[in-house]
Amino acid sequence: MPPKRKSSSIPANAASANNYTDASGSAPNKRSRIAKPLDKAFTKGESPANSTARNTENGAPGEPVEKDEGDFDHSRPEERAGIVDRRYYPAEMSNERCAMYNSNEITRPIESLEKALKDTKQGREKVQSGKEGGHGDAVVHWFKRDLRIRDNTGLSKAAELAKEKGVGLIGVWIMSPQDWEAHLVSPPKCDFELRSVGLLKQELAELDIPLHIETVPERKKVKERLVELVQEWNVKNVFCNLEYEPDELRREAQLIRMMLEKGVSFEPYHDDCVVPPGNLKTGGGRQYAVYSPWYRAWVAHLHAHPHLLNERPMPEKNPASVRQKFRKLFDSKVPDLPDSKSLSTEEKERFQHLWPAGEAAAIDRIERFLTEKVEKYKDTRNFPALNSTGRVSVHHAAGTLSARTSVRMAQDVNSAKKLDGGKEGVKGWIGEVAWRDFYRHVLVNWPYVCMNKPFKYEYTNIDWEYNEAHFTAWKEGRTGYPIVDAAMRCLNHTGYMHNRLRMITASFLAKHLLLDWRLGEQFFISHLIDGDFASNNGGWGFSASTGVDPQPYFRIFNPWTQSERFDEQGEFIRLWVKELEGVDAPAIHNPYLAGGDAAKKAKKNGYPEPVVEHKFARERCLARYKAGIGRETA
Repeated sequence: MPPKRKSSSIPANAASANNYTDASGSAPNKRSRIAKPLDKAFTKGESPANSTARNTENGAPGEPVEKDEGDFDHSRPEERAGIVDRRYYPAEMSNERCAMYNSNEITRPIESLEKALKDTKQGREKVQSGKEGGHGDAVVHWFKRDLRIRDNTGLSKAAELAKEKGVGLIGVWIMSPQDWEAHLVSPPKCDFELRSVGLLKQELAELDIPLHIETVPERKKVKERLVELVQEWNVKNVFCNLEYEPDELRREAQLIRMMLEKGVSFEPYHDDCVVPPGNLKTGGGRQYAVYSPWYRAWVAHLHAHPHLLNERPMPEKNPASVRQKFRKLFDSKVPDLPDSKSLSTEEKERFQHLWPAGEAAAIDRIERFLTEKVEKYKDTRNFPALNSTGRVSVHHAAGTLSARTSVRMAQDVNSAKKLDGGKEGVKGWIGEVAWRDFYRHVLVNWPYVCMNKPFKYEYTNIDWEYNEAHFTAWKEGRTGYPIVDAAMRCLNHTGYMHNRLRMITASFLAKHLLLDWRLGEQFFISHLIDGDFASNNGGWGFSASTGVDPQPYFRIFNPWTQSERFDEQGEFIRLWVKELEGVDAPAIHNPYLAGGDAAKKAKKNGYPEPVVEHKFARERCLARYKAGIGRETA
């Protein structure tokens, strides 16, 4: 059994906290990414005593972040800190290999997929025509991160072919606990997906379409099990929508060939992005590595190809015979959360209240945002206390709402049909959806970002800290920087964090604490209910200055000025940091520097002093980044 999770650290404000967000959350993961400490020094060439002394020179005691030894390269501190989960992934890629991707010496996963499609094109067309093996008894759509029946490309194509061939449509959804573990999916997100699957099953049943639900414990056996199922049902055509992580692209490339060997056509479609990754290129034919010119190309492409925003037709009702022929498939049940992702009864109720699941909730959420909040979005989006953002990211992440639908609905309420024109709020929000597309474009073209390497892989050489005390203080919201602590406590309780706060907390971990940014990236993805690898990785790369189109490394957020600017009266801080509830602004932003009653109240209520001094942290960060960037690549 997994270890018991700690209860929320802020029970005093549970009622108000539970109403903080009305649709987007996540909670702490059951299993800490940090396990038993090792006896050896965590940095090359340092003794344990020396390494601890270096980490505590600012007065905060603590041990390096370390894990079980396993099959790690102990000369690298990041390996010893458990950055790479060796149960599922190989050791960290070298910088040289990253460079080989950039010089096209290594085949990208998307290229393997495209080659598989090209090599099998004629064979798949023969299967679809029915000239070889007939039409079968049904067409299958494999649901993954597309848990909806509306505006679903793969499902729509499957339904169209089923109708054309006069056979039924079957849906299948496979739960792989190992996939959730390997991808660090948060328990609240797993719960949200299961709730959404249950609602999807009900909607499909109203159309006499069965949704077969099955658990495959070992992630590597998902492909084989899917092949077995379609053979068992005498299916000749299988459809799905693409996921863009390397393992998933390779899996689909293999399935194309595996299925065809069994006389089955496997058809994966682009659906997760408004514009498929790789479609936009510079004048020189290269992929964009900067958002602004990419965004201009994205807008121009959609203006030139408006059909990309068209809604995909919903499936029609299955023939009456399908219920009889496949009656057992209608009886499959939604499984419970696996032990590694379990939630307490209180946590389940909390997340269900905060984050209603399913497609209907997604549509309701975005309609209310576009009706009530989008006009002021540009002016209010950076203020977390206002609850003024869309908060549909949880639905985008689970696929209960497509990015295409979001852009189309926003365009419908705009005063101009141009995506980069009209109301500033609408234009700004569409730009945020475009960022989601952009980070998927990066993931597909620079796949090593999904392999524990930063986009700027030379930044691997920065000498990061691995201080357990600092990491714990950051995770628990006890750093002594109120805006950081409020944000982290909000994340731990709701599974959600406002985007401005994500930047502040990420910058603080990477630049003030100088902790390896990947520790923070993994903590976020394992706690966010809207966890999404591409967007999370892109956001951390931006904040730590290691990613695509980042803020310069010498730009270091001052948490106090960020707090004063975006939570001027301290409303958000008071909601989550109850120790400072009685402290007025502006003292609430830095009570110990303010002194007087503010410092007395903070100390009396047990609020910690800052774990690191701002000036010291800034100078250390600049020196460490400059030194790391100047070293030879590993």
